Amino acid sequence: MAVVVFDHEGSAQRYLPAYTEVLVGSAAVEIQSVLVRRGRTVEPDIFVDLDGIVVAGGPTPDYLAGLSSASAGIRAAVGSGVPYVGFSAGAMIAPDAALIGGLRMAGLQVCPSDWSEGLDQVTVRPGLGLLSFTVDVHSAQAGTLGRAVALVEAGEVATTVGIDEDTCLVLAGPASGLDGCSVAGSGSVWIVDYEQDRAVVSRIQATLPNPLPDPA
Repeated sequence: MAVVVFDHEGSAQRYLPAYTEVLVGSAAVEIQSVLVRRGRTVEPDIFVDLDGIVVAGGPTPDYLAGLSSASAGIRAAVGSGVPYVGFSAGAMIAPDAALIGGLRMAGLQVCPSDWSEGLDQVTVRPGLGLLSFTVDVHSAQAGTLGRAVALVEAGEVATTVGIDEDTCLVLAGPASGLDGCSVAGSGSVWIVDYEQDRAVVSRIQATLPNPLPDPA
């Protein structure tokens, strides 16, 4: 299993166990850590012959830049049935059109500055190409749902899906879209579509048990 983690001056060593302990537990799984660093790209052949791909959280623009060289390999792996799990930034970079940050649209603030990734304008870039809809995260907790709505209302993307913390959106496959999706965890998934000349928000609550241990 490849676990992709952003690294700055050794920071990955602090964060990597948090992902491997939750995902693997006591099972005998070989972990291949893949470090993303600013100004460098990941080797594409890393994502060959894997049983799972996990992309962690952290600076979304850096994850997308670091994995851009390997996007075709990741798509090929997922297309062949390899599961992809994205935490925070890892979920945001997965779509065809990836939201990488920003807090303003048309001069108006649409989300808190703490979640802008250092970008002023809300910015969408070509992502890994695994999903047809755009993803935002920490929706209820960080107040990013306004950004998801603004993106659709402005016609920047057709659909945005906002995912709460401690919540997982489970898809049947890369081509399935939201058909047959499930939600696990303690929060909600917010779906923003454009209907009748306006952005319309619907909410899906958990239909599966929480797969992660109680953080308490």
